[in-house]
Amino acid sequence: MVLATVREWHDEEGWGVLDSVETPGGCWAHYSCLEMDGFRALAAGQPVRLRWEQPGFLQDGYAYRALRVVP
Repeated sequence: MVLATVREWHDEEGWGVLDSVETPGGCWAHYSCLEMDGFRALAAGQPVRLRWEQPGFLQDGYAYRALRVVP
């Protein structure tokens, strides 16, 4: 896993973008990959640990997609 920072998070839609050195341009993340109890959401500027993939297609405009996010 790599260290990342939450660029933006959309609670109402359940997704956001994470930034890390390893994922230039941003990494798309869905709430289902957040490892936490209760309502799963993040906040802009929050540090997280990230496991990602490069699926070979753009996920909502991003070349990288989160597989696992640990706040």
